[in-house]
Amino acid sequence: MDRNAAALAPPSRSLSALTGLWPYLRPYRARLILAFVLLCLGSAIMLLMPLAFRDLIDFGFGERARPAEGLVGAPGLEAHFLALFGLASAWALVVSARYYTVTWIGERATADLRSAVYARVLAQSPQFFETLQTGEVLSRLSGDTTLIQTVVGSSVSMGLRSFFQFVGGMVMLAVTSLHLFALNLGLMALLALPIAVIGRKVKRLSRESQDRIADASALAGEILNAMPTVQAYTQERYEAARFADAADTAFATAIRRTRVRAALTAVIITAVMGTIVFVLWVGARQVHAGVMTQGQLASFVLYAMLVAGGVGTMAEVWGDVMRAAGATGRLLELLHADTAVREAAEPQAPRLPTQAALRFEHLTLRYPARPQVRALDDICLDVAHGESVALVGPSGAGKTSLFQVLLRYYDATDGRIRLNGQDIRELSLHDLRRGIAIVPQEPVIFSATALDNIRYGRPAASDAEVIAAARAARVDEFVERLPEGYRSFLGERGTRLSGGQRQRIAIARAILKGAPLMLLDEATSALDAESEILVQKGLDSAMQGRTTLIIAHRLATVQKVDRIVVLDQGRIVETGTPDDLRRQGGLYARLAALQLGI
Repeated sequence: MDRNAAALAPPSRSLSALTGLWPYLRPYRARLILAFVLLCLGSAIMLLMPLAFRDLIDFGFGERARPAEGLVGAPGLEAHFLALFGLASAWALVVSARYYTVTWIGERATADLRSAVYARVLAQSPQFFETLQTGEVLSRLSGDTTLIQTVVGSSVSMGLRSFFQFVGGMVMLAVTSLHLFALNLGLMALLALPIAVIGRKVKRLSRESQDRIADASALAGEILNAMPTVQAYTQERYEAARFADAADTAFATAIRRTRVRAALTAVIITAVMGTIVFVLWVGARQVHAGVMTQGQLASFVLYAMLVAGGVGTMAEVWGDVMRAAGATGRLLELLHADTAVREAAEPQAPRLPTQAALRFEHLTLRYPARPQVRALDDICLDVAHGESVALVGPSGAGKTSLFQVLLRYYDATDGRIRLNGQDIRELSLHDLRRGIAIVPQEPVIFSATALDNIRYGRPAASDAEVIAAARAARVDEFVERLPEGYRSFLGERGTRLSGGQRQRIAIARAILKGAPLMLLDEATSALDAESEILVQKGLDSAMQGRTTLIIAHRLATVQKVDRIVVLDQGRIVETGTPDDLRRQGGLYARLAALQLGI
């Protein structure tokens, strides 16, 4: 298991992992039954064709005096050819119908699985992504699901067809000539051991190959999201070399898997064909001795080829199935990953959903990645509804951690937070977060229009409401200059906008949400002085009647709040109005002297 999967359950390395696909196949049981019926019908027709060849050869090139004993029973050579063509046509129709049905099932089940895994990943807390890179998740959602689709929609069907072909061919070989069949069966039994040994190695290498591909995808995803930094430090060659090394490692692993799988295929095909050639040599001697007819030998040859083809296909499919077992195990790890932040067993309905009075009761937080450090240490704080409170202090003081616990991205190690008197852990995550609007320090802009980006705060909002929120955040000043105004595409991660413009979009989104509790994490840090003044007016309007918590490093932006709380090393060390704190001569006063010169 690679380092990125440390947060997941131990990987499944057995075929039992494939049973995890059943919940996604079960809704399509009727189609599965239809596919199975078509598979049986196609196999039956295939097994009849050597008999038709037997009668054709015996009638057309051998014993003409006994046509009525043939499979068709009609006099004349033409009837035998017509029967053979009819069987071939029926087989073609059945095979095409089976192909369509199983492909549909594979595509549909894989889409359902991909959606379920993605929904599960979205429900994970940020703690989940401390050890698992997003590139790894994307690799599993794309590469692994594609592999499963190939197996479910193609390989399994081919494998079952080949199995029926093998079993039916063996039965017909016994019916055609029991002596040759017994000889053939004894020789083929010797193949079981090497197939089993090599197959286990293919399975292990398949899982390893998928892991290495995921590593390369994770690396690429990380670097592509940091392209400005990579180019600013002229590290393009270094990063290209790093990815090339990862790709070469994945290639080497894939080649090892391919080499073993090719050896498995060569061993099987050589042994099977050698067995068939030997058995046919014995059969030719029997024809020469008059024990068998030419048609019987020909049908035996065809059945032997069906058996050999079935074994060869099953060997190839077995490799695909082993890879699919590994891919399924990797996806099921995501699907069954425990969520660090759990929903309440019986969530309560929120009281006073239009208000937000907060109480922090002896709140302590230790991050799972740093259990020895208290990010928050015995925080006690009351915030009345409609009050604006600024959180200030040096980096690492615990300001952002307070937001993380309030939003339940992490659960407190000790203590609790009450919202309108209710423990937030007794509310559903949806109800809790629906009542909170946040403007992060690094705003997220989606690959969509300006209108859609702002509407993300409240998807049911009308265009007029979206534009009103945009004007409150002074977004209209730059959006209306874009080629298509509010319907202009902003580029991936908002590349068409400046940092300040992206932050104003995020502020408009929070204003539109209209939640009773607003969290501002350096909401104006990316704005120039003129824009900051304009946006601050919009924020002042949005804060009216709402409880607001503000993280601020620039003290000039929080001089009008109701109260300032100063944190240091996870503890509250001071609280009061700006004037009170300056008179106390503590940490705030020192920060104010540095920043404000007072």
